[in-house]
Amino acid sequence: MALKSSESEEAKGPRREADQEQQELVGNPQPEPEPLSVPPMEPKPEPQPQINPEALPELELEPEPEHESEPTPTVETRHTARGFQPPEGGFGWMVVFAATWCNGSIFGIQNSFGILYSMLLQEEREKNRQVEFQAAWVGALSMGMIFFCSPIVSIFTDRLGCRITATAGAAVAFIGLHTSSFTSSLSLRYFTYGILFGCGCSFAFQPSLVILGHYFQRRLGLANGVVSAGSSIFSISFPLLIKMLGAKIKLAQTFQVLSTFMFILTLLSLTYRPLLPSSQDTPSKRGVHTLCQCFLTQLRKYFNMRVFRQRTYRIWAFGIAAAALGYFVPYVHLMKYVEEEFLEIKQTWVLLVCIGATSGLGRLVSGRVSDSIPGLKKIYLQVISFLLLGLMSMMIPLCRGFGGLIVVCLFLGLCDGFFITIMAPIAFELVGPMQASQAIGYLLGMMALPMIAGPPIAGLLRNCFGDYHVAFYFAGVPPIIGAVILFFVPLMHQRMFKEEQRDSSKDKMLAPDQDPIGELLPGSPTPEEPI
Repeated sequence: MALKSSESEEAKGPRREADQEQQELVGNPQPEPEPLSVPPMEPKPEPQPQINPEALPELELEPEPEHESEPTPTVETRHTARGFQPPEGGFGWMVVFAATWCNGSIFGIQNSFGILYSMLLQEEREKNRQVEFQAAWVGALSMGMIFFCSPIVSIFTDRLGCRITATAGAAVAFIGLHTSSFTSSLSLRYFTYGILFGCGCSFAFQPSLVILGHYFQRRLGLANGVVSAGSSIFSISFPLLIKMLGAKIKLAQTFQVLSTFMFILTLLSLTYRPLLPSSQDTPSKRGVHTLCQCFLTQLRKYFNMRVFRQRTYRIWAFGIAAAALGYFVPYVHLMKYVEEEFLEIKQTWVLLVCIGATSGLGRLVSGRVSDSIPGLKKIYLQVISFLLLGLMSMMIPLCRGFGGLIVVCLFLGLCDGFFITIMAPIAFELVGPMQASQAIGYLLGMMALPMIAGPPIAGLLRNCFGDYHVAFYFAGVPPIIGAVILFFVPLMHQRMFKEEQRDSSKDKMLAPDQDPIGELLPGSPTPEEPI
């Protein structure tokens, strides 16, 4: 028993000492810094997983080029689009000036073709009296090729960049416009002015819109506004310039003077220094593909037809293409109509000035108005613009005074500005931002054929009936038809959205039935219990 008691005391001894140590730790505040000495011992094994030979190459190779590229975005450091910050000014304002010159000179010449058309008729009537149909093809081809080449221009812009595409396009436009002065044959001008000048304008115009996103992000709206306002100044001044040139020199020398604007555009296009990468193909890691497979992959990449799977986009594109049949008719035949109906009026160029002024105003106002309209309700602005465009075209033969024609032209320009500016936001709403570029390209391509066919058909009607009355009545019908078609696009989109919501709600209602032991209402018997 004594041995047991001694053993128990010995066992109790360490317990008492431990209890005393715990009491001393609780009672004394001084040992508190002792646990502080333990943490420095613990983080020592923590950096060991960081010193991993497999992770070292990734940490050394990847961050270094990124830190070097942040202060000055250059061509070599463009591969990370997320960390890219546009300069928001600086050299970008020079690019804005080049884009303004591009838009203003191209569409200033195109929209003033009515004056050139009258000069063409004066030269050709010595050979043939009824040449309205043949001469109208010159301007119609030139304007139509701008839209027809849009899908192809987007491919070249992605592959070669904005600078090469725009410079080459401006050079082709200069060659086409300059060579038009060395021939008096109408058939040759179909090629020089209609095809060469039109295609060159298309290749020079589209990159001028893309390059602005390389230099501006926060001020992109301001940059686009400056370009639109500046191009409207060109549209106002070009009719007066061409009319003065036509009165002093012949048509051939007029083409030479206008070609200098394209030559200056060729030099200004060199300022399109890209800051973002062009989409170039990376080498395939899956293996070597055959030439046929590579060709098919490129076709699928650039000619993506998925946008046509959406019913609302198909209807919208068809409505705009239908309206384009009468869109360009007043620009071509209005000047000749005034010369025939109002013989005492000599300043016919005032009508084109009115169209250009209100078109620039409409582009500035429509952007702000469309931002305040949610969703696809923006299409109703296009519906109103097409309705007014058709009605104003029909009212041209009904005007008995020159003042009435000025009012009509003011509304025509306003409708033109609203129609063009709202196209891109509506495309974003219909197909989303990832497919909006291709949707716009296909839409412009679909507009090309009716836009080319409209002015020659109006010229043919003038030859058949002896005046332009039926021609302008014809020009007003397609925009009204297009407005009626576009009116149903938001309604159909809303109906499809409701059907999707209804289907999703049905799926949610049917989901609990899939689980036989789902949640039961209070008081309901369990499935195991007999009812």
